[in-house]
Formats: sequence, structure tokens, C-alpha cells
Amino acid sequence: MSYQALYRKFRPANFQDVKGQEHIVTTLKNQIKADRIGHAYLFCGTRGTGKTTIAKIFAKTVNCENPVDGSPCGECASCKAIAAGASMNVIEIDAASNNGVDNIREIVDEVSYSPAEGKYKVYIIDEVHMLSIGAFNALLKTLEEPPSYVIFILATTEAHKIPITIHSRCQRYDFKRITIDTITHRLHELMEEEKVEVEEKALRYVAKAADGSMRDALSLLDQCIAFHFGEKLTYDMVLDVLGAVDSGVFSRMLRHMIEKDVLGCITLLEEIVMQGRELTQFVSDFTWYLRNLLLVKSSDNADEIIEVSTENLALLKEEAEMLEQNAIMRYIRIFSELSGQMRYAVAKRILLEMTLIKVCRPSMETKQDSLLERIRDLEDKIENGVPLLAASNSSSAQPVGQEAFVKKERPPLPKAIPEDVKTIVSKWSVIVNQTASPMKLYLKNAKLSLGGDNRLMVVLEDGLASDYFTQHQENKEYLENLLSEHAGKEIQVTIQAISKNENFDNSYVDLSKVIQMEIEEED
Repeated sequence: MSYQALYRKFRPANFQDVKGQEHIVTTLKNQIKADRIGHAYLFCGTRGTGKTTIAKIFAKTVNCENPVDGSPCGECASCKAIAAGASMNVIEIDAASNNGVDNIREIVDEVSYSPAEGKYKVYIIDEVHMLSIGAFNALLKTLEEPPSYVIFILATTEAHKIPITIHSRCQRYDFKRITIDTITHRLHELMEEEKVEVEEKALRYVAKAADGSMRDALSLLDQCIAFHFGEKLTYDMVLDVLGAVDSGVFSRMLRHMIEKDVLGCITLLEEIVMQGRELTQFVSDFTWYLRNLLLVKSSDNADEIIEVSTENLALLKEEAEMLEQNAIMRYIRIFSELSGQMRYAVAKRILLEMTLIKVCRPSMETKQDSLLERIRDLEDKIENGVPLLAASNSSSAQPVGQEAFVKKERPPLPKAIPEDVKTIVSKWSVIVNQTASPMKLYLKNAKLSLGGDNRLMVVLEDGLASDYFTQHQENKEYLENLLSEHAGKEIQVTIQAISKNENFDNSYVDLSKVIQMEIEEED
């Protein structure tokens, strides 16, 4: 007989073999024992969690001649026929390829015929969300009032796509993702049965990579065993086959990022590439590593939440002390976005290198968490002092090794302010009140200074405020005309944008303060 994949070979044949879905198994067994079987069920959950498997066991049990404690006996003719896929009472339909109205009408016509043998005809419609609206409508009446010998089991990975009219006619069961411990235990049992030696750490990594899917776990393990057939399967072997990276590499990468060491990040990435690791998998696993780091930072009982070794947990705790919570969340955001982009990227390595540079250079981003990172960097520099990089041609340059610090000079005061500009500044609040929103709002928050040729400079916050005048010339012209009326002569205005982080007083002369000082001196 030809080889059979592990997930097919070890598919549960009765309810006792189903792992991780005890809440559903118990309910269905109680219904069967109490003879309170429903006519329509909706099984919802992610891939590989047992929806179709439980549907087949349920179909086998309701037709079993000698059920045992709500489970099929597996020995009667009906059980054997269903297990072999030869029973006329269990009809499996793939809605992905049979999603039209005509396909559903065939089912509706067949429903009127009672089973030739056994008690029930069970229709299992997999990926039911793929049915067209017309097909759902064709199924509606039959699903609501089927003959007493018909049971519908609808399975889907996307329950939100099911029409509410279908939803309300079914008993809904939500399948949970299977835990890493449960998958690991099941894999351990099956490997003992298969007489294959596997390290416990390797099984746990496979279970984690399966992301809650028992079928995925068995498929991945099957792949690893085939690659290293006849050998004891180790953790490192599993990493090689799956193109994954050891968690120690994540720690090294994180520390380079904390130190803003771009060269270190790129050099380590080169090592990962040369080892033949899959970069998409690396980004996904590194994001998970950062998630664990955030949990360690946020919780006092992290060892109860995350599943890592004692050594790795100690490493995570040490790294959590090096970072603020906002910084970790920024890293998670950046790498989560990257994970989605890399699926369709042609040059994945270049995209990852750009991201690492961006992480190490917060000034390249304008998002809030990046601004916080930049502020923290500035605070560190202020606290520790910023070394002055003296120009090579400067006679006052400090010798190497001698401490010096940069002190930004304030802008010089103007020697004379034109009278028309003084008039505008003194009447500024009156002028602003004559404008309409949104111009009034932007001008109220504006600062006044002097530009080239002693022209009035209106300094606005970078973004909506500055764009309102720089990108719409008519708004600037309206402001100039209004100012000219008050000054009694033509006024030209320079619009200057300033970022939120820039200190106005350090870069510009505040005319309102200067003119106020002159008035006070005259008094």
C-alpha cells in the first residue's frame, strides 16, 4: 500500500481521539445519547481544528448500529462503510467548487429520498461561505424544514460571510485553536506509535509553528521526518527544514536595534541569509519574540502566559529592562506591517534591510511612537551631553578626547523693524478676528517674525496650517490684501512651516515680544 500522510493516517475515528475540542465533543455526545439531534449545524473555526473530522464522526455515530457512550462502535457495517467513504448516507460537498444554484438544487432534490439503509442522510458542506447568494437562497427552505432523516453540517473558516438567514437556522459551534501543549502531547503519542525518535523541544517548535492547527502540525512533522529519515529528529534539524531561526538570533538582533547599531543588524541579517533561512518566517517569528517581550514587560507573571524555556525567559526579562513599553510596541507595529508586505515583495531582503534601518533611525518616521523614541534619544543626549564635532578648519576646535558641548545660538535681534510690519503686529488680533474659519484658527496659533528683505514672516505649524497657505495661493493673497488694508500700503508675506518638535524661540525672533518691549520702553 502507498504511503499515507500522517494527518490522514491518524485522523480521529471516534470522539475520544479528538483533541482540544472537548466543549463540542461533550455537547454532541450528550445530544446523541439523549436523542436530541438537531437538523442543522454550523461548525466555525480556523483550518485544521477538526471541523470535518468531527462532522464525519457525528455522521458515523448517528448511523451506528451499536453506539457506545455517544461514540460509533467502528465495527458495524454502517461504520465501516462510512470510514471507507462508501456510504450513501454521508454526502460530502466542497462548496468551493460546487457553489452554484444548480449544485444546491441537486441536493434539494435528493433530500426527498429517504436513506436506503441506516437512520440519517448527513450532508457535510465544507467551506460553505463560498456558496453564492443564489445558492444560499436555494438552500434556505430545505435547511429550515428538512425531512426528519436529514442532517446538514455546514463547515466554514469564515463565519462572518454566512448570511444571517442561514446562521439563524443552525446550531453554531466554534472550534478553538488547539493549544501548543495539546498538540505537543498528541505528536509525542503518534511518534511513539510510529517508532520515530524526536526531541521534545523539536515537537514544541512544530506545535508552535502550526498556529493552533493539528493538521498543520502533522504535515510539518511529516516533512521534517522525511528530510531526516532514519535519524533522531532534533530541534536544529526542524529549524533547518522549516527555514526558521533559533531564538538566540532574535535576542542578538534586538540588542543591535536597542543600540541603534545599523551595521550590526545588517551583518546579522547577512548571517541569517547565508544559513538559508526563510526571511518571511524570520519576520513572523521575530514579531512573536517581541510579543513575548511586551508580555514580560507588562506582566509580573509572564512565565504563566508565555511558553518559553527558563533560559529564554531570563533573557527576555533582561531585555525588557532595556526598553520602554512604547518602544516595544513600535517594534511590533513595524514588523507586523513588514510581515504583510513581504508576502508580495520581490526583493524581500532589501525590504527587511530598509525596515531595520528605519527601526534604528526613528527620525525617518513621523508616527507618534517614533516621535516618542526620538524624544527619548534627545533626552539621553541632553543628560549625557552632546559631544561637539569641531570642523577641521576651525582654529577653536577642541582636541580629541576633550569634552565640549554644542550650544545653539539664539537668532540675533533685527536692527530695525519696518513701520508697516509694526502696525500689522500691533493689530494682529484684530486682523485675525476679521477672517473666517479655518483661516482664523490657523492664524490664531501663528507666530510672527521677520523674513528676507524685512518682510513679515508668518510661522505656522507644519501640516494642515502651513499647507492651507502654501498649497492654496488664493488664501495667501487674501491674507496679504487684508494686511495691506490695515497697513495702508502693500504688504507681502512669507509663510514658514515649523515642526511640532522645533522650538520657535530658538530659531526665530518673536516680533510680538520685541514690539511689546519697545512700547514699554517708550512708556
